[in-house]
Amino acid sequence: MRSWRLIAILAAFSLTAAAPAPPLARIVAAAHFDGVVIAGDSDRPAYVHGDAAAPWRWASVSKQLAATIVMQEVEAGRLALDRPVTDWWPEWPHVYADLITIRDLLRHTSGLADPNEDGPNQPSGMPLFYRPPPGRGTMQYEATHYCAEHPRAKPGLVYHYDNCDFIVLGALLERTTGKPYAQLLQERIARPLGLRIGLFQPDRPPAEHVRGLAKPGVPEDIGNLGTYGAAGSVYGPTLALYAFDRALLAHRLIGDAATAEMWRGDPHWGQAALGQWQYETSLTGCPAPVSVVERRGQIGGVQIRNFILPAMGKALVMFTRRGDFDFGEVWQNKGFAYRALSAVGCP
Repeated sequence: MRSWRLIAILAAFSLTAAAPAPPLARIVAAAHFDGVVIAGDSDRPAYVHGDAAAPWRWASVSKQLAATIVMQEVEAGRLALDRPVTDWWPEWPHVYADLITIRDLLRHTSGLADPNEDGPNQPSGMPLFYRPPPGRGTMQYEATHYCAEHPRAKPGLVYHYDNCDFIVLGALLERTTGKPYAQLLQERIARPLGLRIGLFQPDRPPAEHVRGLAKPGVPEDIGNLGTYGAAGSVYGPTLALYAFDRALLAHRLIGDAATAEMWRGDPHWGQAALGQWQYETSLTGCPAPVSVVERRGQIGGVQIRNFILPAMGKALVMFTRRGDFDFGEVWQNKGFAYRALSAVGCP
């Protein structure tokens, strides 16, 4: 079992002693990348740019961790992907509660209300959902109030990316396990892997972490980071995310079958998998298309791209504090992220 102290030592060692990957280093330098890049195919990363031990908000990459905990429950037979939420939460007050399945929530086909698009906003554009008054903003409260009201569609009809899906999942996990989600995060992921990660809470000041900029000279607007819950409230060092990716590749958290199910992108839903996306694309230098698992996140000026190449056992983690940085699109075979992933997967 790896302790967080060893992770910190590994981070410090990687910053000074890891053998650089020249093509990736050139790509990062040419982009004047303001943040952290980590890549490799073993527990010790082959390439590190920036301070990999500094804590960052993980934004929607938090959904990848929540999906893993859900799949642990599925493996144990305590949840089932294609059964409705009401099998475990009969009093959930959503009009379609008996139709919305766990898979719908994980894949964003639930039709739930979306605070980013449907809710009232502040003059800055920040949804009021993310600046709740005292006593609100917890997953239990929002899952039974805003996220249970005014559905956008019947479940299973359309894909719509929505934080409410994972807020409801977090609340459901709390009810079925009898434990706060922050405790589940520690017991199921942090402690087994020796990671120093945490969860922002809506009723507490946020832990110290790297702050971002919407664009040069423009401060970010992030709201209350605790209101994102299982959808976006995780924080920790970037190296911890790389270690999480390595654990998924090595099946240290969930088994082969559960991992394959979680990573199976559905072309009918835009290659949406469960809490992430999976697709095949051509990378520069590779003779055949490569399977890519992608998870991205952004809150305020912090953007994240997390890539896993399952067949190669490789991972690429990128955090930037610039909200206006253009990563491009790997699936379109262009942009910074595509060049970086090609350098990692097909050097």
